Amino acid sequence: MTDFHTIRAGERTIAVRKDLRVPMRDGVELAVDTYEGPDAKPRPALIAMSAYGKELQALALTTPPQRRPSPMWDGCIEAGDIARVVAEDYVHVIGDMRGTGDSGGVMIGNYNFGGVSQGQDLYDLIEWVAAQPWCDGNVGMIGISYFGSMQVLAAAERPPHLKAIFVSGGHYDFYETTYHGGVMWFMPRAAREGRGGDSGIAHTNVKSRMREVHSPEELKKLVDERLNDPDVAAWPNLVHVLTYPKNREFWFDIVMNPLDGAWYEERNPITLAENIDIPVYLQIDQGRGWTLDGHIELFDVLKGPKKLEIGSYPPMQSRPWVEEHDTMFRWYEYWLKGIDNGIMDEPAVSTFVEGTREVVTSAQWPPKEIEYRSLYLRPRGKLSFEPEPLGAEYAAPDGFYQAPLTVTDEVRMLSWSTGPFEAPTELIGTGAAHLFAEIDQTDTNFILRLWDETPGGSRQLITSGYLKASHRELDEERTTEGNPYHPHTRAVPVEPGKTEEYVLRLYPFAATFQPGHRLVVELSNNEPLADDHNALLPPDAFHLPVGRPVTHKIYRDAAHPSRLVLPFTTTTAAAADARSRPSATPRTGSSGGR
Repeated sequence: MTDFHTIRAGERTIAVRKDLRVPMRDGVELAVDTYEGPDAKPRPALIAMSAYGKELQALALTTPPQRRPSPMWDGCIEAGDIARVVAEDYVHVIGDMRGTGDSGGVMIGNYNFGGVSQGQDLYDLIEWVAAQPWCDGNVGMIGISYFGSMQVLAAAERPPHLKAIFVSGGHYDFYETTYHGGVMWFMPRAAREGRGGDSGIAHTNVKSRMREVHSPEELKKLVDERLNDPDVAAWPNLVHVLTYPKNREFWFDIVMNPLDGAWYEERNPITLAENIDIPVYLQIDQGRGWTLDGHIELFDVLKGPKKLEIGSYPPMQSRPWVEEHDTMFRWYEYWLKGIDNGIMDEPAVSTFVEGTREVVTSAQWPPKEIEYRSLYLRPRGKLSFEPEPLGAEYAAPDGFYQAPLTVTDEVRMLSWSTGPFEAPTELIGTGAAHLFAEIDQTDTNFILRLWDETPGGSRQLITSGYLKASHRELDEERTTEGNPYHPHTRAVPVEPGKTEEYVLRLYPFAATFQPGHRLVVELSNNEPLADDHNALLPPDAFHLPVGRPVTHKIYRDAAHPSRLVLPFTTTTAAAADARSRPSATPRTGSSGGR
């Protein structure tokens, strides 16, 4: 039976309906709570749906917003500020997806692919909400991350009463969300198992799709093959989850599928987004390269009214989530309440530029014309606009040996740097790193991070790139300068001792390097255990380390032009060309390996 009562949130009275049962077309019922003003008038509704549990979202009424690294920060409280939603005169509908929380049914696999489509359930829910006496028939959606992805899945089904969506920090290409450049990322484990500041899935009736699809005998063979990967075999959690998958079903499925293809493509909301014609607002902050990439790709696919806002670093919003509400309510005021507040007169794309802290507006991404320029890796840790003129016999490679983290806690790195920039230097877009490398094993990781370093030595991460060496194959038809494309559909072992060119894709970014600042690039095969950037992220936001000892040699000579290919805005590139070549070439940078 539905529990209807009022509560006090500060000075505001909120009417609450608990555990409404919403029938799906197959007879399964989803559970939702609603929050609204105490009077009985119909209002527009904002729906927030996830697998994290609606009771967890209700803590937004009592828990002040927490920023990382607060121990109270819980990454799964993402449905928004309930009291603010009610104050803005909307009904806030918060519910549990099929197979989770208080809802019925079964969720099979991540985002319930293999079971009933989550988009189908969301269609039924939206139309049910629109028909209720407390809703005026205008429906939008709310929430970040998982909640954001649900918005895209819902919109792709075209429910008649869904008038607009506002998505922040959603996850789209699910392979790229879980394997960066083929390197496994641990943060999805946190969201699914409940680790490192995340409560995780509200398990009720969730199942591994791998365990549904394969017989026990088949699955055992596949698990044994996965455990033959030295990286997997060296990591305790992965050995454990592969041995005991019960209650880790979603994470088990991710670990068991290290290659892209049909398994992930059918989970890709960008593929479905071609069906979306309602207004869509996309918001994402810098520093979260994998989701920034997805928002830009989604923006390009959408055909209806759309906006893209790229915010400032650092990458993690507070929990409960309260940021972006001002913009969100302007968006819904226009599309759900019919108030012409001028939001559609503003440019479609706005981009925060680190360094100058300016917001650049335009009709598309990137927001300015760019020219790709190369910065070459040079001896003694230098980065230069000029390539190395000497051969390998004179320009010996840089190198580092990395032992597995099972036997050391030291992460070795190579570093190259420009000299201090003499004028503001603006870069906006994607980038690439071309590394001519030799390793003595069949595989390794290449992890590259690009920093803006001040004259005083403090620094901020600008972008990053990842590539598992065995995933080095490029799709030549889709690869363009500064924007390589790896299909990740097979792993090809490296021939030890052979020098090959590895091309890393650098996630989109926007930054201006001020006079006196340096551009510093670091290369490793594991991430440092702690640094200024990692402190801003949940504890599980790191990548699977390499489980074998590897010696790396990075060649950067006349025959092996290892380089960064970076998106200089045309005004910046022209200014560099206008200066004399010696002054345009950065001076000696920091030391090489360390």
